[in-house]
Amino acid sequence: MSNTPKTDALMRRGTEFLGSEHAILCGAMSWVSERNLVSAISNAGGFGVIACGAMTPELLDAEIAATKAMTDKPFGVNLITMHPQLFDLIAVCEKHAVTHVVLAGGIPPKGSVEAIKGGKNPAKVIVFAPTLALAKKLLRSGGDALVIEGMEAGGHIGPVSTSVLAQEFLPELSQDHLVFVAGGIGRGQAIAGYLEMGAVGVQLGTRFACATESIAHEKFKQAFFRANARDAVTSVQVDPRLPVIPVRALKNKGTEAFTAKQREVAAMLDAGEVGMAEAQLQIEHYWAGALRKAVIDGDVENGSLMAGQSVGMLKAEEPVAVIMERLMAQSEEALTRR
Repeated sequence: MSNTPKTDALMRRGTEFLGSEHAILCGAMSWVSERNLVSAISNAGGFGVIACGAMTPELLDAEIAATKAMTDKPFGVNLITMHPQLFDLIAVCEKHAVTHVVLAGGIPPKGSVEAIKGGKNPAKVIVFAPTLALAKKLLRSGGDALVIEGMEAGGHIGPVSTSVLAQEFLPELSQDHLVFVAGGIGRGQAIAGYLEMGAVGVQLGTRFACATESIAHEKFKQAFFRANARDAVTSVQVDPRLPVIPVRALKNKGTEAFTAKQREVAAMLDAGEVGMAEAQLQIEHYWAGALRKAVIDGDVENGSLMAGQSVGMLKAEEPVAVIMERLMAQSEEALTRR
């Protein structure tokens, strides 16, 4: 008998879709969402997602294999739509019979959704959309589920808050489609609210970034524990000709370095030394390197400390299972109180 029957009932469509005990996805955080954290989330009843980021097909192949060795529960893989080897990465996911592929970072290129769903081991496709019109288009074009992510989230963000997105999207889509809500969620009470509005589940990143099983450097975790919500700020777009998706991170020297990097890439664009696609790819590679500095090397001054505004709720390192249990208990308590 479950201890969280009300939450389970509202998550039922989400858990059936994911194949997990709880409809709680872990956001794909580059360098953080790897085999250790992903397997721990799935083993704790949630749904872990490998952050492929800038990985080569060979690296992704090894990461999926290593994750499968650590859990027999389902997990997904997040692929960046602008990755130059996207179709090779999709083939790696098919080879390993990955059940769910998350497409993030832009509109899926032609044929990518079909490639994911049409191979020998077809997978479910989870998409992101910043507007209702695009969400409907992506769901019509083969997306099996949608994540709406508000600006409170860490990493790449859109301009609208989670609460507004939920009010706009859920009444329109939740009856006929599977919608997960993300951005700024740090406690189970918020999960309960979004489930009541029609979401089938949620996605959390920052809440799991400093879990015991996370390989993030001790200095990275300590920076999170010291931070308040207002310390997680968005990056500034220097040149309107270079469309850079804003990034939310804890302010440090790395934030200033990104502004300088934008100027450098914009100058190369002006000089005709690179095309727009290459310019955007250089920005993505910058973030991958800056994140590695902070997460792996512990350089919290010059690296990127991508964090959502829920970072202020993090005070100590805890095992994933404890975090998951508390989130579910808080949600159940809130629903019971209603």
